[in-house]
Amino acid sequence: MAEQKQKAFLIDLVSPRTSKEQALGRLEELEELVNTFGGLVIVKQWQKRFSPHAKTYLGTGKVEQLGQEAKELGATIVIINAQLKPRQIYEINEELRPHGIVAWDRVDLILKIFAKHAKTTEARLEIELASIHHMGPRIFGMGMELSRQGGGIGGVGVGETNTERMKRHLKEKQRRLKEKLEQYERGRNLQREGRRRKNLKSVALVGYTNAGKTSLLNALTGSKEYVADALFATLDTRIGQLFLPTKRESALVSDTIGFIKELPPELIKAFTSTLSETIEADLLLHVIDGADQNVLDHIDVVDDILSRINANKIPQILVVNKIDKMSERVKARLSKVLEEKKVVWISVKDRLGLDELISEIENTLG
Repeated sequence: MAEQKQKAFLIDLVSPRTSKEQALGRLEELEELVNTFGGLVIVKQWQKRFSPHAKTYLGTGKVEQLGQEAKELGATIVIINAQLKPRQIYEINEELRPHGIVAWDRVDLILKIFAKHAKTTEARLEIELASIHHMGPRIFGMGMELSRQGGGIGGVGVGETNTERMKRHLKEKQRRLKEKLEQYERGRNLQREGRRRKNLKSVALVGYTNAGKTSLLNALTGSKEYVADALFATLDTRIGQLFLPTKRESALVSDTIGFIKELPPELIKAFTSTLSETIEADLLLHVIDGADQNVLDHIDVVDDILSRINANKIPQILVVNKIDKMSERVKARLSKVLEEKKVVWISVKDRLGLDELISEIENTLG
């Protein structure tokens, strides 16, 4: 029997000056995330406010209305398109509890997608650590709820509250997770040292999620990695060898997690296994979806994250993918905007521009 899909009610908070088109655009990516998770969006809605409500983000009256409406429509989850404060998501869930509905914020949804797509033990450990970073403060702000639950984790020390006990428990769990992840990091450092001794150059694929990085890895290296038209299809590092014909030698090409806007720093930190390949690379291939109407915004997001992980000084080639879906007018307009960057235009699907890309990789690696 097929698993029943979660029915999601999406809501966003926007400025009163935001147009309908802009508000819908903000919710499009959240809907894609829900689809990737395996849920079904039944309503997309927004509320106009100049600033979030301190207690419930959306406003108490709005949350009550939301609960009734979501229940009538058969929704099981309400997803808010923002990273909420621990107390805000707690208060919203308290309001929605009588309706049998659960509230998630944007980071909750991303973490659940990460957990669903993780293949390796290391990726699962990183997701667990990121979840504690995200959920931990929320739990610490739920003293009332924990007091109602009583026991649950070991014995109670003299004068020790449930919140204090939970803090201690989570701190110990974080320590154990970090120790395990450090073992993986040591192994990766040894592998990288071995590559340096062999003088193997490394190339890292970066880009906004769903830009076609894994497809490009497969095309360049002959790998047969999983490809999906979905956000966050890749969480684990994948490495293949690219033969450089002029040099008569090979370079290593690694695929990494796709970036996305408003990705909190703790989630970026969590994926050190994939991002370490980026930081240590000799060359970055910044893959973009040329047919995406938000392409320039996505380039800015990736550049910002590369700066945050100190990878912005690494030589970079901008690889415009999916030219088979671009009109000449769109291509000309994008060419003008990107004229100061080193750009190669390709279609992985139709295998266009790949030889030119390999030649540019050779020239840049020197």
